[in-house]
Amino acid sequence: MSRLRILVVDDEPQIHRFLKAALDAAGYEPVRADAGREALREIARHPPDAVVLDLGLPDMDGKDVLIQARAFYAGPIIILSARDRELEKIEALDQGANDYVEKPFGVGELLARLRVALRERPDRGEAPKAVRAGDLEIDFDMRRVTLAGKTVRLSPKEYEVLTALAEGGGRVITHKALLLSVWGPAHDEDTQYLRVFVGQLRQKLETDPASPKLIVTEPGVGYRFSGG
Repeated sequence: MSRLRILVVDDEPQIHRFLKAALDAAGYEPVRADAGREALREIARHPPDAVVLDLGLPDMDGKDVLIQARAFYAGPIIILSARDRELEKIEALDQGANDYVEKPFGVGELLARLRVALRERPDRGEAPKAVRAGDLEIDFDMRRVTLAGKTVRLSPKEYEVLTALAEGGGRVITHKALLLSVWGPAHDEDTQYLRVFVGQLRQKLETDPASPKLIVTEPGVGYRFSGG
């Protein structure tokens, strides 16, 4: 059975060393991020089972990371911070944090709060190994896309856009979530990037690119993989 992945977002190396040992010993798989933008990219591309987030990061405030992450991530987020003002805690909880642990902290308390948050998380289910929609098949293990049995050559970015949509299970994926997943936070407003790559995908995959059935536009919101 695979271990639950816990993303630790902190710019202090000693915190990472300490928590890596503690999370390993507790049976979790720790994942490291040293800055806010790095964390957002990791959450978007490889959603962890939970996030432990410091508020004092070198490139952006942790509360901004929290707000942006909540636009596309539903898993538990526990704030770990030296800021002990009551207002800071209230704001973080109001903005979507599941819990707030002050530094310095006891590892036993943090692990207990993490267990509670994980018990209450939404069911994510097992990630699919392949998606089929009519003549289209996406093999995630092999990173291969075929149409009517023939391999479709996609650029790395085209493949990432397609798989991000396909893994959505028919849900609408917002422009922002797709941009964060594929291009990272520096391009989270560049919807023109997305239009270009979605257009290229439709040319390669749709029977009639002008009337798409696989990648459907939700006006003003994003795109949905419908499976035809």
